[in-house]
Amino acid sequence: MKKIGKIHILTDVVVQTRFSHAELARRAIAGGADTIQFRQKTGSTRAMIEAGCEIREVCRNAGVTFLVNDRVDVALACEADGVHLGQDDFPIPMARALLGRDRIIGGSGGSLEEILKCQEEGADYAGFGPVYPTSSKSDAGPASGIEPLKGLISRVSIPIVAIGGITPDNAGDVMKAGAWGVAVISAVCCRENPEEAVRELVRAVFSSG
Repeated sequence: MKKIGKIHILTDVVVQTRFSHAELARRAIAGGADTIQFRQKTGSTRAMIEAGCEIREVCRNAGVTFLVNDRVDVALACEADGVHLGQDDFPIPMARALLGRDRIIGGSGGSLEEILKCQEEGADYAGFGPVYPTSSKSDAGPASGIEPLKGLISRVSIPIVAIGGITPDNAGDVMKAGAWGVAVISAVCCRENPEEAVRELVRAVFSSG
């Protein structure tokens, strides 16, 4: 049974430089994260693999799902639990052929059409956003708000993870809209205490129902 988590924390060493990917993973897991997604857009592939393998060990020791953003090759090299792929990244069907049926593949979309495409191509879940304005992704596009999130959730059968400007203050609203879970970058990575930031997020997510 694939373990699609509800609290996805994306590690990032560009929006902040105090913590390494592995340290962010440790702190996020200590706060209650059930999914860690390794996100690094630049640098050598070798360095990405080294960082990814460090996160893999942290996640394995804690029994937490480990995903790699964009890079199927890094996911394979690190023996990750799966990957998360954007609309312009490695095609989901090809990723499935390489990773096999047992690993998790998540897709990204900013519209119903893109989310349906993820579903049709075999994604196990899809990240929808940005729901709220965000500065963590320069290519995120305009914020959708809650109503489009509600609308697409009623049209798809795979779990929807909301992303983009998610904080403890609005996480409850996206869960009430029907989201399976939430994914965050700066709301955890950029906080003085990432562990406590995740705890606040967990409380908001699990108190909404």
